[in-house]
Amino acid sequence: MSAGNLQPRLFIGIDIGGTFTDFVLFDETANQISTFKILSTPSSPAKAVLQGLERLSSELPRTIIHGSTVATNALLERKGARTAFVTTKGFRDILRLGRQNRRALYDWFSGGVEPLVSSDLCFEIPERIDYQGHVLISLDVNEIPALVDFLHTQHVQSVAISFLFSFTNPAHEQKVAQCFRQEGFFVTASQELLPEFREYERASTTVVNAYVSPVLDHYLGELEDKLGADTFYIMQSNGGRIQATQGRQQGVHSILSGPAGGVVGAVHVAKLAGCDRFITFDMGGTSTDVSLVDGEIETTSEAEVGGFPIRVPVIDIHTVGAGGGSLVRVDKGGALRVGPESAGADPGPVCYGRGGLVPTVTDANVLLGRLPASGLLGGQLPLDIEASSKAMAVLAEQLGLQPQAECSEVEAAVLGIVQVVNAQMERAIRVISVERGHDPRDYALVSFGGAGGGHACDLARGMGIRRVLIPSSASTLSAYGMLTAHVRVDAVQTIMRSDEPSYEELQGNFAPMIEKSMSDLKAQGVKLDDVEILSELDVRYVGQSYELTVPFSKTYRAIFDAQHQQRYGYRQEDAPIEIVNLRVRGIGRTTPPSLSRLPIEASANASHAVTGTHRLVLPDGPVLAPHFSRERLRPGNEIDGPAVIIQDDTTIVLGINDHARVDEYANLHIEISPGTS
Repeated sequence: MSAGNLQPRLFIGIDIGGTFTDFVLFDETANQISTFKILSTPSSPAKAVLQGLERLSSELPRTIIHGSTVATNALLERKGARTAFVTTKGFRDILRLGRQNRRALYDWFSGGVEPLVSSDLCFEIPERIDYQGHVLISLDVNEIPALVDFLHTQHVQSVAISFLFSFTNPAHEQKVAQCFRQEGFFVTASQELLPEFREYERASTTVVNAYVSPVLDHYLGELEDKLGADTFYIMQSNGGRIQATQGRQQGVHSILSGPAGGVVGAVHVAKLAGCDRFITFDMGGTSTDVSLVDGEIETTSEAEVGGFPIRVPVIDIHTVGAGGGSLVRVDKGGALRVGPESAGADPGPVCYGRGGLVPTVTDANVLLGRLPASGLLGGQLPLDIEASSKAMAVLAEQLGLQPQAECSEVEAAVLGIVQVVNAQMERAIRVISVERGHDPRDYALVSFGGAGGGHACDLARGMGIRRVLIPSSASTLSAYGMLTAHVRVDAVQTIMRSDEPSYEELQGNFAPMIEKSMSDLKAQGVKLDDVEILSELDVRYVGQSYELTVPFSKTYRAIFDAQHQQRYGYRQEDAPIEIVNLRVRGIGRTTPPSLSRLPIEASANASHAVTGTHRLVLPDGPVLAPHFSRERLRPGNEIDGPAVIIQDDTTIVLGINDHARVDEYANLHIEISPGTS
């Protein structure tokens, strides 16, 4: 992975999750990959990172790629910088007005999300530019000094600036941004971050960046001082990495960095395993993230996080609050509820013995026999099964459950928990597949995350999916994905052309954007030979409100018609089209760490990997199922369910008649039985 075959390095991928912080190491000298996990430290995320790095003894130069949840948490928990919003006179309420969409159609009392910036910190400046970039009202800078003084008295740290039509003429925004920067404020100007139309979405994205970036800047600055890394990257939501010095100024690009690393890692592993069409299923301690890959990773610029539109490119991921640490409760109507609240790492599930009192999905899996009684992380994290049983007994009593067949009332309760959480994850998969015109039965399910293996087979069975792939490094795949990620920069520019300009004319429009992307990649240390530039168009039929993104080519019109047919079920080849935005993706290609490919020499018989036989509770009732050590399995081994496959950081549960095979990369390929368990 070292550029130019210079001195070998130690590459470190770090992913902070709600329960565990994952580390994946690639030692170029030994050409070896190793992994480990430690409990996260939610009150101070950097603490877990530093604790993990203290374990390393290698003296090789270090390159760290870090997936950070700091920006995400700052947004969701509303713990970002104190921010002011400055806009064109007459538009100070744009953040509060939004799009006037009703989130709950039949709820008359359903309000919108409270803006990140309160009304008393939203300000207007006299200026006006029209949609063609002409100045209608000149900028009045005389009001800025008094505004600066007021913001200082209000202890404002960050300023978001979004003027009407600044994407056609940035002069006014540039002047105001310069004034505030000279006064020491952290400033985000919309024309620097997102020169794109739709004033509310542009303003929202600008405010989110201004709100979270100072927090991320402080966090990464502290880490850089203590890490001793020669090169320090952060993972972006678009699936690419970027040097931390640049990423610190645009925290909005890292809102979904952890889940993005998982999708990138899944693509790398799945393609090696011969799988091009699949759904990623990343179940961790706090949430579950799903994404659909049809040959290539799908990105979107229409994401929403915490109720706030974010128009920067992100991998198309759908997230639900369902994970191993999801809390279980009985609501006022007597119904069983799972999540979205999580026990996190502290106190964690009841079985961790760290003070947790409310049962979780992990506690349910313990009592169903899906987790090893000896504990997690190779026994480093012992499990208090008795405490889980007591907590579940209280829940079963609240539900009024009775023993069923060979299952106790507690086991009936925990089976219900698994069914509820599986139903939530199934709905998430339907959002990114069925609701977008894809039949999930045409795809494999690539399962990863610490909790994924325990639910993947049942989930696939419920969706009619016949094949599940579980990578050998399933529990730490997000951190591994960060090591395989390329450097990436994105650019967008609104042009609004409905005259179907020629290919050559559009090439001229793209030229300055491509030049800037090349310059940005060069600043990242990317060599010219490693650069790939991809140009795209946002296109719609004239009169439509939203557009589709298509590759830029001489046949872009035909591509758009075909994509519109696939997405919406019809096309209008004779209707005029409108080119809304130009998009450029600049990619600096890196060489991912190679995975060892082992010869398939072992027989199908996997009896040598059996560690014992234990009670396993399935929907059809309890069975005696063998436990297999995944570390002992060899390429070519096969396993018939029911069975539990155990490795230090995750477990995989096979239902009755499920069939697993180990490939040459130590991945598990599971053929799913259409039965009920």
